[in-house]
Amino acid sequence: MKSLIIIPAYNEEACIEQTVRDITEHAPDFDYIVINDCSKDHTREICEKNHFHYIDLPVNLGIGGAVQTGYKYALNHGYDFAVQVDGDGQHDPRFLEEMLQVIQEKDLDMLIGSRFINKEGFQSSGLRRTGIRYFTWLIHLLTGKTITDPTSGLRMINKDVIAYFAKDYPRDYPEPESIVAILKRKKKVAEIPVIMRARAGGVSSISPLKSVYYMIKVTIAILLERIR
Repeated sequence: MKSLIIIPAYNEEACIEQTVRDITEHAPDFDYIVINDCSKDHTREICEKNHFHYIDLPVNLGIGGAVQTGYKYALNHGYDFAVQVDGDGQHDPRFLEEMLQVIQEKDLDMLIGSRFINKEGFQSSGLRRTGIRYFTWLIHLLTGKTITDPTSGLRMINKDVIAYFAKDYPRDYPEPESIVAILKRKKKVAEIPVIMRARAGGVSSISPLKSVYYMIKVTIAILLERIR
């Protein structure tokens, strides 16, 4: 049984080294691959210097394209499970073994690590929590499934979903839309409580000024995904 950690990284020089070292220490049974999304800082040089496993994208694909590159890698190398762990240090790899156990025991297609079940650790800003609650409501309205943390990047998927996402995965802000895509296909999705941390470095791609654009764009994408 082979499991892969996909680490999308764009300008993560402040934290990519610690992120990978946390993974190798606390999730030693997982393989990993850093997807350097054409960073403009020293992310690639840090990976190269430390002999990390990485793919260096020649152009910036955004979070969706970077993660899909990881799924293509997982598919081509025969992995049974894949999990996204962001390169900014927010996701604690100590939860990965538990996630792998749960996804197998419950025969799930996707397992999401949610910060909002037990409400421990970093809870994001008030504005973002409002947006997250909105997407929880919208996904429930369209699918009947309640996902407490639909924007969580800490998501583990099985081999069937790896194959699907390797061929078809949203480019921008993919988490809520991709959940709807697999729920529409009658896949089994569940959550477990995790503790997330504040970013160890870098800057979020969703600034306050982009929040309205994000809400509108993702809402339209979700609605289109639901009816297509």
